[in-house]
Amino acid sequence: MHSTNGQARPPYRLVVVSGGTSNPSSTRMLADRIAGRVGTLAGRRGGQVRVQVVDLRELATEITTALVSQLMGPKMTAAIDTLAAADGLIVAAPVYKAAPSGLLTSFFHVLDNDLLIAKPVILAATAGTSRHALVVDEQMRALFAFLRTMTVPTALFAAAEDWNDPDLNKRIDRAALELVLLMESEFAHRVKDESWDSYQHSFGSAGGSETTVDLDTDLMRLAAGGNAAPARPAN
Repeated sequence: MHSTNGQARPPYRLVVVSGGTSNPSSTRMLADRIAGRVGTLAGRRGGQVRVQVVDLRELATEITTALVSQLMGPKMTAAIDTLAAADGLIVAAPVYKAAPSGLLTSFFHVLDNDLLIAKPVILAATAGTSRHALVVDEQMRALFAFLRTMTVPTALFAAAEDWNDPDLNKRIDRAALELVLLMESEFAHRVKDESWDSYQHSFGSAGGSETTVDLDTDLMRLAAGGNAAPARPAN
C-alpha cells in the first residue's frame, strides 16, 4: 500500500474505544471482531493495521473528574493523544434503557470539539434485546456528527440473538471495508492540510484557531493592558 504521494505508507493506526464495563465484555468482543476484519481486509489490499484500545472502564474515575472540573488525568491525556493520532476509529457502546452508556457518552462529551474532525469512524453497540437496535443511528451517529467525524454508512448492532447470525458478519465486513476505503483515501489528513481553516474552531482548541487571531489590533492591545496605536495625523 502506498500513500497518495507514492511512498510506502506506514501501518494505519486504528483505535478501538470500548464502553464495556464487564470482563469479559460483549461490547469489547464486538469491537475486537470488527478490528480483526478491518485488519484482514486492509491486508488484502496491501495495507497494514496497528490496533490500539482505549478501554473506558479503566478511565471511569478520570472521566468523572474531567466532567466536573475539566481537569484531565494522565490516563485521559494519553487516551486523547491516542485519538489525535488515529487514522480510524471503532467506537462500541453497550446500550442501557434505549441509550448508549453514560460512560461512553461522557468520555466524548469532555473531548475537544476539534479533536476528531474528518476522522473515519465505525459505530457499534451491543444490547440484550433488539429493541435497542436504532440507538446507533438515532443517538450515537448524532453525537459523532456534532464532532464532525466521517462515520461509515453501515451501523453495527448486536443483540444476544445476533452473535451466531451470519448476517452480523456480513455487516461487519461491509463496515470494515468502508472504514478501510476511508483510511486509504487519507481524507482526514487532506482536510487538515487543505481546508482546516474553513472550520469553526474554539479558542485554544485542537483546531489551533488562536494562530489565526490578529493580536496586533487596538482591541487586543487594550485587552492585554496596553494602549491603542496612536492615530495617524491627517494629511
